[in-house]
Amino acid sequence: MEPSKEHVFEYKGFYFGVETSLEYVASLEDFEINDSDIFITTYPKSGTVWTQNILSLIMHEGHRNGTENVDLIDRIPWLEYNIKNMNYADLPLPRLFATHLPYYLVPRDLRNRRGRIIYVTRNPKDVMVSYYHFSKFMTTLEQIPDFNLFMERFLAGKVLASSWLDHVTGWCSHAEDFNILFLTYEEMKKDLRSAVLKICNFVGKKLSEEEVDSVVRQATFENMRKDPRANYENLPDDMVAKDKGSFLRKGTIGDWKNIMTVAQSERFDQVLKEKIKTLPIKFIWDIKDEI
Repeated sequence: MEPSKEHVFEYKGFYFGVETSLEYVASLEDFEINDSDIFITTYPKSGTVWTQNILSLIMHEGHRNGTENVDLIDRIPWLEYNIKNMNYADLPLPRLFATHLPYYLVPRDLRNRRGRIIYVTRNPKDVMVSYYHFSKFMTTLEQIPDFNLFMERFLAGKVLASSWLDHVTGWCSHAEDFNILFLTYEEMKKDLRSAVLKICNFVGKKLSEEEVDSVVRQATFENMRKDPRANYENLPDDMVAKDKGSFLRKGTIGDWKNIMTVAQSERFDQVLKEKIKTLPIKFIWDIKDEI
């Protein structure tokens, strides 16, 4: 049941990919935070790249008007996976980061309400199905071809980034320690403009109506998939199996119904449903559900 050591290591109860190191992850506790820093924080496959793209379009006029051709991973690098070996202290302000860290492993200053955090959640059945497909595409992840086995691993938290429930519960129950905005993938999908305005308001960025229109138009999932700056198509060949899919797949609500059997859905509910009800988030399970 344990994840393979060649793909992950554990630090303080959380599974990390081997693209980072235990020493580096441990050092993040003391990572110096600027008040203007903005972090997009998620459990994997919850809309991280989409939110990165939205935030990049809001903050960078050059991204919005097409005058700069900068990859998303350079605009909004990953805190715990410094793939490009950038010196984060030298990044222009405001610095933007993405992270999958649980609340207790982020830099200490963030827990003292410095900086800002945008925390995005997604209904966990869609997260799990997206994660299953993603694990086939990313050669750095352990591939588990049998969906039933993958589901059991996911439910047990024996995957990269550990337990979905622990991640979401941790951030929700410690929200008062952070300067944090909670969004759901589903609300972004159903009303992208409102989500863009919420983010603008939260990060203190004033955009004209035309600029907001431009962000919303370019940040639709369909347009983002076509944008090489935004869709992670430039990842190194040794990290991805390009014949097995793409970094961004469907981006829909309720895709879990296309792969999960009734029995699997019931098993999932048996493990998580009562616990999910205690969260302060209303999850949307189907595109037809109202928010």
